[in-house]
Amino acid sequence: MIHVFLGTKAQYIKTAPLLRLLDARGIEYRLIDSGQHAALSVGLREELGVRHPDHVLASGVDITSIPQAAVWAAKLFARLLDGRKLRREVFGGHGGVCVVHGDTPSTLLSTLMARRAGLQVAHLEAGLRSKHLLHPFPEELIRVVVMRVAHLLFAPDAEAVANLRRMKISGRVVPLPGNTVAEALAHELDGPQTALEPADPEPEVEVEGPVIVTMHRVENLNRRERVEALVATVERIAASRPVRFVQHGPTIDTLRKRGLDARLRAAGVDLVPLAPHGRFVAMLAAAPFVITDGGSIQEECALLGVPTLLWRAATERPDGVGANIVVSGYDRATVDRFLADPEALRRDATKERVKPSEVVLDHLLEYA
Repeated sequence: MIHVFLGTKAQYIKTAPLLRLLDARGIEYRLIDSGQHAALSVGLREELGVRHPDHVLASGVDITSIPQAAVWAAKLFARLLDGRKLRREVFGGHGGVCVVHGDTPSTLLSTLMARRAGLQVAHLEAGLRSKHLLHPFPEELIRVVVMRVAHLLFAPDAEAVANLRRMKISGRVVPLPGNTVAEALAHELDGPQTALEPADPEPEVEVEGPVIVTMHRVENLNRRERVEALVATVERIAASRPVRFVQHGPTIDTLRKRGLDARLRAAGVDLVPLAPHGRFVAMLAAAPFVITDGGSIQEECALLGVPTLLWRAATERPDGVGANIVVSGYDRATVDRFLADPEALRRDATKERVKPSEVVLDHLLEYA
């Protein structure tokens, strides 16, 4: 049996191509949701064409704060005490292989649960490394733990493969023709058709939209100087062009508590909540440039060729870096150089359509 264990918005988006392929081929699988983004996942699954989970570990609200995360994790990690019960309740009494994704708390939880229940673990997006155990925290630690115990590791690029080789990983390393985010993005741009060329050469996107800004990482939200520096940068941009700040739940709370939302509104910034993924991709594609701290957004912008300022000290993802992606390092001079002529960084959007999920499924069937 193939089990797919998810919990966050990004995990659903990036794993949706595999789930749709499983459905299209009529292959039986179990979908398990950790509940990390419980409220958000309901509408997202419908948008992505993903069915309801077979088992949900926690439901109700999204985990958006450290205290919430601590309570959620404590309750779920307690279930590791009884492996037989875990296998029966969470995995439906089946063995086989459990697909986990990325580097989130849900990734660690799903890996430990699968191992405790006696399942094989397949890690999607394996091999990404910042090479600094405490940065980003806890993502880098989670990646290392999961890669050390996984049986099957799907590496999205040559650098990821090389990282796994250097780590002397004992599991089986499978190079992929790309990251599944490329399939997810193509699905949004091309529509539901599976043709190599877009079905609609003129998708419904704004001809030239506003600058798009996002920030949600704990390493930024918990550092006042980083939040205020971003707000000051956005105010400068808004003085000469439209800006849309797409806010995650924790971002809304942080800006409100510090009175920064009022400053942004006074500067004419359009503060909006998270948009459906298809709509958000359209906003990225139409943007003159993007400022973000999101890893998945970095990958999407790299594929779209949109000039992007990454609001981070460093990134474990090579996508677009040195081309259309600039890592700010929170350095004012770097930010100023980017803002002086972002259009010079624009690249053509990627036309190639890769199908890493097909490679993933072929290997999963050997373990199911």
